[in-house]
This record gives sequence, structure tokens and C-alpha cells, in this order.
Amino acid sequence: MQRRQFLASTLPLALAAAGVHAAEPFPSRPVRVIVPYAAGGGPDVLVRQFGPQLGEALGQTIVLENKVGAAGVLAAQYVAQQDPDGYTLLMGSNTHLIQKLLQPALRFDPLAEFAPVSNMAASPTVMVVRADGPYRTVQDVIAAAKAAPGKLNYCSGGIGTSAHLAGATLVSLAGLKATHIPLKGSVEIMASLLRGDTDFAFPVTGTGLPQVKGGKLRALAITGAQRLADYPDLPTLKEVLKNELAVQESWFGFWAPERTPADVVGRLHAAVVRGLAQPGVRERFEATGNSVVASESPQAFAAFVRSENRKWAEIIKLAGVSVA
Repeated sequence: MQRRQFLASTLPLALAAAGVHAAEPFPSRPVRVIVPYAAGGGPDVLVRQFGPQLGEALGQTIVLENKVGAAGVLAAQYVAQQDPDGYTLLMGSNTHLIQKLLQPALRFDPLAEFAPVSNMAASPTVMVVRADGPYRTVQDVIAAAKAAPGKLNYCSGGIGTSAHLAGATLVSLAGLKATHIPLKGSVEIMASLLRGDTDFAFPVTGTGLPQVKGGKLRALAITGAQRLADYPDLPTLKEVLKNELAVQESWFGFWAPERTPADVVGRLHAAVVRGLAQPGVRERFEATGNSVVASESPQAFAAFVRSENRKWAEIIKLAGVSVA
């Protein structure tokens, strides 16, 4: 009897405590962002630059954790398994879409297992050659490749990387025969070009343009949708090839686990947008070759991710890219 009375008396207190916990405003503790890239790399630096502004807009500390492996897949799998409460986010990117398209058997689904919050930044690649080489335009490279089928080559940081897909797209759309040379990592692209081991490449702008400014490389085209303000004479690859598939940008945004409440996703989205609007953010991003890209809404970002998945699927099919 006493036990029943005790349970009866404590039950309202327990329910009240649960109600208070459930009513806690989001966020009431630090938010983790899982970064699927190595510390010190371009994407890692990008999100670390933005972390303080995001934390200020959210009213909480942002804790960054690097989980590297399997081209970003390990980090995605980890976040997908976390509680859908908004306290663990993934730095999602087009890389996750590409890896799933190249390896359908991978045990994660970038479209179904996440709630897109907002995009953050985007960066095109830049087609470059040695500054002292014979090529001054994309047309020069195309003409040389057609004159000697199979002689020219291009390098990348590995199969399925942005540099690989951009090069494969050029080769496919222009009807060329050129050899792809996958290196051990994107950091080796510059050295390979400067040694003369490879003829052209498509590094991200943050890596390629400093070498162009330094006079070591010559830029021939950009894979962005528009020309760069600092390089108004540099054409887009789309202008040269007359095809929308030549528009290729690496983008980085925030994904929450699926089933994260809509109001929490909305709160996160508002904080991202507010943080990206803070003074100095745009300048810091542009200094590393990135542009600020804030999604209008979580729904708009989700639609963008789906459209990007369709585009990259078409690019991979066109270029015949395979991990086998």
C-alpha cells in the first residue's frame, strides 16, 4: 500500500519534470558539427571560420569534430544514427551525393537519411595549365587533344573528386581522348602540373588561383555558373562548351538527421542565414575561393540537393566514371 502511495505521489513530479525537459527551448546545450574532412583542409578551415558566427546567431557553442574516412561516408553514417534533436549536424556536400552514385551499395542514403538545413558556401574548380606551357585557351587544349588522341592527360586527387569529374566532363563534351591520372590526394595536383607530369587539371579555386596569381599556372576557364569578379576575362567552361553540365561547383552545407523536428530545423536555418550575413564572413570566404550561399529555406535547400543529385548522376553517366 505504501509503495502504491509512493508511486502515486512521485508520478506527477516525474511527469512534470519530463514536461519541463520537453519544453526546454532549442538549443539549450552546445551543437556539434561533424566535419568529414581532415583538420586544416579547405572545408575544415571554412567551417571553423564560420563557427563563431553560427554559435553567436544560435546562442550556443558550436563544437566541431573531424570524422575522416571513405570520402565523407563515415561521417555521414555517424550523423544519420544520432538522435534527431538538432544537436548533431553534418557538414554535407555534393561529395556525399557523388559517392553514393558511384557506390550504390554504400550503407547510407544522402537523400533519405537527412533533413537539409541550409547551404553555406560553394566553390568552382578552375582549369589550369603551366604558365610557361603552349596552351592559352581551352580551345588550344581541345585542338591539341584532337590532333594527338590519347597523348594529353589530366590529374586529380582521386576518382570521383571534383577535379576528376570536371576533367572527365570536358573530355566527354568535347569528344576528346585524354588520360585521367588519379593522384594520392588533391594536394599533389599542383606539383604534378609544375613538374610537367600532367597537361591540365581542375583544382578548386582556393588552391588553383593562388598559383595563377603567383605566375606559376595559367587559368583557362572556371566551372562556376558565372565569371569571377576578380577575373572578368576568364570564361566559364559553360561558355566554351555550351552545355549546362559544365557548371560544376563543390558546395558545403548543414544536414541534420532525418525526423529532426521542423521547428528545430527552422531555428538552425535562421541561425545559419544570420551568421552568414555577419560582417567579414563574405570576405573571409572569398579569400579562400568560396562564395557565400545561404538557402532561402530548408525546403529550398532540400530541393537544391535533389537537383544536384540528378545533375551529378547525369555527369557520371556522361563521363562513364566508375570506381571499379
